[in-house]
Amino acid sequence: MKARITIPEIAQRLSIGRMAVYSMLEQGIIPGIRLGKRWIVTRHAYEQWERTAGMRSGAGFNAESEVRVN
Repeated sequence: MKARITIPEIAQRLSIGRMAVYSMLEQGIIPGIRLGKRWIVTRHAYEQWERTAGMRSGAGFNAESEVRVN
């Protein structure tokens, strides 16, 4: 398995277009590093992001939070 994941691969896994992936990278939603015109996304970082539904640790979010309405 390759250490990097491609933009088309991410788009396919998320069922979105490539341009949406680029937008998410630009906004810092998906973890990646920009080198010139290219984006580098490591498979490990992406899969960690995918497992946590994109929640960043320490960002003030609790991935296990629930909202209950009585």
